[in-house]
Amino acid sequence: MALGKYSRVDNNNNNNRKSSSSYCSTVTIVVFVGLCLVGIWMLTSSSVVPVQTGNGSAEEKKNQVEDQVTPVTSDNNDSSNTSDFEDNRGDLPDDATKGDANVSLAENDGKGNLNTQENQDNTEETKMAESKKDDEQSASEGGEKSGDKSGEQGDSLENSDDKKSDSDENDKKSEEKNEKSDLDDGDKKQDESSSETNGDQADNQIEEKVDQNDNKELEKSSDEPKDDGQLKNQSSNEVFPSGAQSELLNETVTQTGSFSTQATESKVEKETQLSSKKYSWKLCNSTAGPDYIPCLDNLEAIRHLPSTKHYEHRERHCPEEPPTCLVPLPEGYKRPIEWPKSREKIWYYNVPHTKLAQIKGHQNWVKVTGEYLTFPGGGTQFKHGALHYIDFIEESVPDVAWGKRSRVVLDVGCGVASFGGFLFDRSVVAMSFAPKDEHEAQVQFALERGIPAVSAVMGTKRLPYPGRVFDIVHCARCRVPWHIEGGKLLLELNRVLRPGGFFLWSATPIYQDKTEDVEIWEAMVELTKSMCWELVNKTSKDAVNGVAVAAFRKPTSNDCYEQRSKQEPPVCPESDDPNAAWNVPLQTCMHKVPVDASERGSQWPDRWPERLEKAPYWLSSQVGVYGKAALEDFAADNEHWKRVVTKSYLNGMGISWSSVRNVMDMNAVYGGFAAALKDLSLWVMNVVPIDSPDTLPIIYERGLFGMYHDWCESFSTYPRSYDLLHADHLFSKLNKRCNLVAIVAEVDRILRPEGKLIVRDNVETMNELENMLKSMRWEVRMTYSKDKEGLLCVQKSMWRPKEVETIKYAIA
Repeated sequence: MALGKYSRVDNNNNNNRKSSSSYCSTVTIVVFVGLCLVGIWMLTSSSVVPVQTGNGSAEEKKNQVEDQVTPVTSDNNDSSNTSDFEDNRGDLPDDATKGDANVSLAENDGKGNLNTQENQDNTEETKMAESKKDDEQSASEGGEKSGDKSGEQGDSLENSDDKKSDSDENDKKSEEKNEKSDLDDGDKKQDESSSETNGDQADNQIEEKVDQNDNKELEKSSDEPKDDGQLKNQSSNEVFPSGAQSELLNETVTQTGSFSTQATESKVEKETQLSSKKYSWKLCNSTAGPDYIPCLDNLEAIRHLPSTKHYEHRERHCPEEPPTCLVPLPEGYKRPIEWPKSREKIWYYNVPHTKLAQIKGHQNWVKVTGEYLTFPGGGTQFKHGALHYIDFIEESVPDVAWGKRSRVVLDVGCGVASFGGFLFDRSVVAMSFAPKDEHEAQVQFALERGIPAVSAVMGTKRLPYPGRVFDIVHCARCRVPWHIEGGKLLLELNRVLRPGGFFLWSATPIYQDKTEDVEIWEAMVELTKSMCWELVNKTSKDAVNGVAVAAFRKPTSNDCYEQRSKQEPPVCPESDDPNAAWNVPLQTCMHKVPVDASERGSQWPDRWPERLEKAPYWLSSQVGVYGKAALEDFAADNEHWKRVVTKSYLNGMGISWSSVRNVMDMNAVYGGFAAALKDLSLWVMNVVPIDSPDTLPIIYERGLFGMYHDWCESFSTYPRSYDLLHADHLFSKLNKRCNLVAIVAEVDRILRPEGKLIVRDNVETMNELENMLKSMRWEVRMTYSKDKEGLLCVQKSMWRPKEVETIKYAIA
């Protein structure tokens, strides 16, 4: 009995021993497998495995683009990328794009998520060691957060029975593994489908602009990299700097998608509040209201003029301190109609003036048609269309050769500038001007139509153009008394007209028999003869428009001047510089024609478009703006702007160039920026500041146009004239002698709402400028900085301040 009893006890002990051993083995295996799985989960969760589809998902492409974005205030001194950004004329990366708060946050979010995952890993290890229940919860949480296979493996552990044998447990795991594999396949398909759907949505949501906010997309160029291999092979001249790219590839894990982050929203608001406190903007209150031009609406100065006989009241009278307030918008203002439709009609509420329609409506200048102002004819001298008038001129004077020999025209007393507007169809550009007078807003109509024009008058001072630059000067009943006071005004045209160029005149004295007209014609014939101008043709009346044209040609030598029996008008002294034009009084004299083969004006330029790319012949003996020989300097500048415009401006800034018509280069130098845009349907006003090297003659020689200006004063144009302003290293120079706040207010005045400003300058100036523009609620589309140089692209908003500032000298 005892033996049997002890035998039974021994058997029980053996059974217990076997059960205990089996239990320990099971627990050990479970813990070991669990720790291995957690380790694998830690490794896989610390990197992002993109979902691969046949063509590469749109979401992956979006990640690749965002991974390239550089921080806003990056001042990358990577020597390997120095070629991306040259000095004054430096070539930035193609479309170096602003990666402001969203990129910084993306980096931080990436780090934060990694730290969170590591903490979760440690917690789950502890929980697994403590209890099976906690282990199951940790695995479940890990599966929900990571979305990888560790979650499914955790479920497998959760359903295992540690009291079963090893074989039963393995069978159970095998069955669950098969179930998990089926689930994984389904999840993978669902993820791929979701990725494709989200990718399509992302593609559809890509906007034109590159924005500082998290919820804005980057516009992708057609040659965007499609895989990691291509990204690694990018050269330093590609769109984004490679250093920032590799850094973000390592750190960025999560994306904000279409959601903005609280940090970004708060940062932007705080920056706006700080800028608003520093810069307090007010709304200008003047008699001119939304049409205020500070240097032409200085009514106090005009009231104190001793005389207005020579149109002094239409000339510039700038206030001592330029205004720093913002000009109001017309009520009902909307985005202008795009070219070429704008040539025929504009929104009435953008230029709500009907006086000109009432005065000139019968001459088909402009008419009010519902919510539009329409331009059925063009002008007094071409009621039935400007194109017929333009062709009539060429038929009468074949040497005019529109768009070949004749490229740059000065249109005096342009009205609504229909002549210049239709010359675009003949590959000709016209600098049109007219005074701000009783013909209410005529120049404003022209600019709203997308036609180049400025507010100016032939009064007591020279026009702001160099000597001998216009191929043709045109006056169609421009109401200028050419024949009086020794022909002083006609002699100003002689100054700016190129030797061999034409003066085209179609006023009433040519074809009417009224006594006054006959007397004026006789006086003009005598005056032009004394000036050695040749009357090439005086046409009979055109059957369509009922007008005639007289064509005079300027001489190409000094022979006639020397052979005159009477030196009236006299030849200007050699000390008189024909290129000096800024606030220089008119002189009643003629400048001699250049005869030296190396002197500008001695030869006619090449035909268009060859003249655009070819360096002027008279540059050979000069030193260029950037210190090289002028010819080499010119060629380098030309290639530089081709590269910048093609690789960066056209594709990398999110600008819809089809909606850009009126462009100004505020510091044009050789006109390279304008030349690089030659294939687009737009025009560029090339401005050469008065304190910069005088390169404006080179711009005209290329078949482009422009004018001199002092940016410490307001420009002679109406508010809301331009779609895009470009300033290359201008503001840092102006900041030394001008009020930068007043300059920014002027930029705001002449730029249209939703118009773009592109600035290239040093970082210090860029930061100050960016803060100022932000305080006006302008949208920063892109910034980039490197080696203390930067690029900024901003868009003007519709915002106007509520507080008003009365401009006392502009009140009638």
